[in-house]
Amino acid sequence: EAFFFFFSIMDDRELYKLLQEFMTVERAAQLELVASQRTRHITVVLEDLYQTHNASAVLRSCDCFGIQDIQVIENHHRYELNNGIAMGAGKWLDTTIYNQQKDQLESATLHCYETLRAKGYKIAATCPHRDGHTISTLPIDQPIALVFGTEVKGISDEAAANADYLVRIPMYGFTESFNISVAASISLYEITRRVFESAIPWQLSEEEQFELKFRWIQKSLKDSKGIIKRLKAKAQ
Repeated sequence: EAFFFFFSIMDDRELYKLLQEFMTVERAAQLELVASQRTRHITVVLEDLYQTHNASAVLRSCDCFGIQDIQVIENHHRYELNNGIAMGAGKWLDTTIYNQQKDQLESATLHCYETLRAKGYKIAATCPHRDGHTISTLPIDQPIALVFGTEVKGISDEAAANADYLVRIPMYGFTESFNISVAASISLYEITRRVFESAIPWQLSEEEQFELKFRWIQKSLKDSKGIIKRLKAKAQ
């Protein structure tokens, strides 16, 4: 459904400026602001979530807290969204799916971990009943991937055993765990606060920000495909 065009008649930045004329000044400014507040220093990993309302709520929180990349592990359950709960957040984020394939020797969880480590991430698996860091003491000097598991069982033993850190949210009541979407929101609030207030270069590069804005503006405009075609024809 995405349609991103690159024409020789004009470069992407020229096209972006032309497309801005088809939206309000306020909306154009919002694209600029949101892109400047996006980060890939933190990513969220969802392992085998099977309740669509929880997965959707987590994505909504990710968008609100400026997390751009989401990793979805499908060992046993297929990932689906409830757009009414996600409030359209999914279209602004970059989601990578890791499937458990029949011919795949390793699990989708390990495949995800290996991919993230190759990009420089440390893996922090949320385990409410195991000793480890709290979300307030978790090291943030390197890019961090927060792993959340299913609504009942949490993350798999494999996800916990192969993580760099185990992390928990302190709880003081009788109930043994938070709902997954609540746990994600609490964790993201605290970890983004710590990262954004630090000296860590957490923002996207100028080029990464522009790439997002160029995609977002096409998703924001009604009939952007038609607009781009008309701009192309006019420029010839």
